[in-house]
Amino acid sequence: MIFANRYSLASLKPALLRAAIGALCCVAGSTGFLLILNLLLPDKPFLVGFVSIPLISFVVAFPLLLALQLRNAELAAVRARMSHAARHDPVTNALNGTAFAAAMTHYVDRRRKIATDAGGIMIAVVVETFDTVSRRYGPQWADTVMQSLAEIIKSSIRSGDLVARLATNELGIFLPGATPENAQDIGARIRRRVEQAAFETAEAPLDLKIKLGGALFEGTEDFNRIRQLADEMAFDGTTEDGEPMAIARLPAA
Repeated sequence: MIFANRYSLASLKPALLRAAIGALCCVAGSTGFLLILNLLLPDKPFLVGFVSIPLISFVVAFPLLLALQLRNAELAAVRARMSHAARHDPVTNALNGTAFAAAMTHYVDRRRKIATDAGGIMIAVVVETFDTVSRRYGPQWADTVMQSLAEIIKSSIRSGDLVARLATNELGIFLPGATPENAQDIGARIRRRVEQAAFETAEAPLDLKIKLGGALFEGTEDFNRIRQLADEMAFDGTTEDGEPMAIARLPAA
């Protein structure tokens, strides 16, 4: 019962298996050692040793090895949680800005090495009314808005696309290999789902307004330039009729 409460079945099963294998190896080693002694000293009574020493080896080695394996599993889980916390925003569970930039750079470098199109589109999603919500209803409601918006975005993008929180009121989306048409479809989907979502406090509905802007780039580019262009399109870009956001191509450096 204690093991079941402290360790998950997924970590307990492999630990038990590795501990059992290790204990059996100890038994095999001790048995082999006794066989060698028996060959060297055939007139000595080793029968008791053949029975007792392997049994003692297993009884002693198994719990020790099991404890070691469980401790290693605990350390691995702690490292995984620390790695996740270092790369993700605690409110939205989206990537943070540093991890987002690194992921984009890694994608571009990897695609460039295999001589494949390394471009993509970054979308900036800015909550225009974030400060108003925070002042009127408190930071907890502002965090709730960002958390809900992140979930809407995650449900609106394609498999393999990335979402990050870049600022208190801004989320970023990376669409690897996307065309402007792909980005416009995703932008329209996000706007529609935000309009359909019910953001309400106990007092009144929340006035949630977002701005979208996209930056299209090809090949290796500086992340800050890409983000700056996406932000400019969100705040100052002009859209054509029927398009949910402005998208601009990043000029060559």
